[in-house]
Amino acid sequence: MENQQSQKQGDLQALISKIKDIDTAMFSTVEPDGTIRSRPMRHMTVQEDGTIWFFTGYESGKSHEIKQDSHVNLSYAKPNDTLYVSVSGHAQILRDQQKIDELWNPALKAWFPDGKEDPNIGLIKVTIDQAEYWDTPNSAVVHLYGVVKAALTGEPAKPGENKKINL
Repeated sequence: MENQQSQKQGDLQALISKIKDIDTAMFSTVEPDGTIRSRPMRHMTVQEDGTIWFFTGYESGKSHEIKQDSHVNLSYAKPNDTLYVSVSGHAQILRDQQKIDELWNPALKAWFPDGKEDPNIGLIKVTIDQAEYWDTPNSAVVHLYGVVKAALTGEPAKPGENKKINL
């Protein structure tokens, strides 16, 4: 059991290291009719426990969607490094002034003109349930090696890492 917990912690840290420097995620929610809707959002922080925080308008469409169905998906991409990450989890809409103060960045005044005390400011807290990533070295030599190895062994080329993580 302890080994399994250690493995999950290692997987979580690997996931965090992959997404922490990608500023924007495609944030997907479920509308009341079941339609999946995505929009780009900048995450403010990814904590060591895997909690991901975003600022939002407390009365926004996505806030209402999350209140109706908390299932969300975050898609991250770093095409130049051929890194792609999909995170599935549950979201909560919060008004936590202490957390707002902690995460606040002056650039957010563009969306919240009254600053940290803006009456429409809210936070989205995403708790990760599972994730999957594809991380392929961006090297022609590595790809060529994979193709040659596949041709010689008859097994499919695996030029990078693909991993599913269940938390």
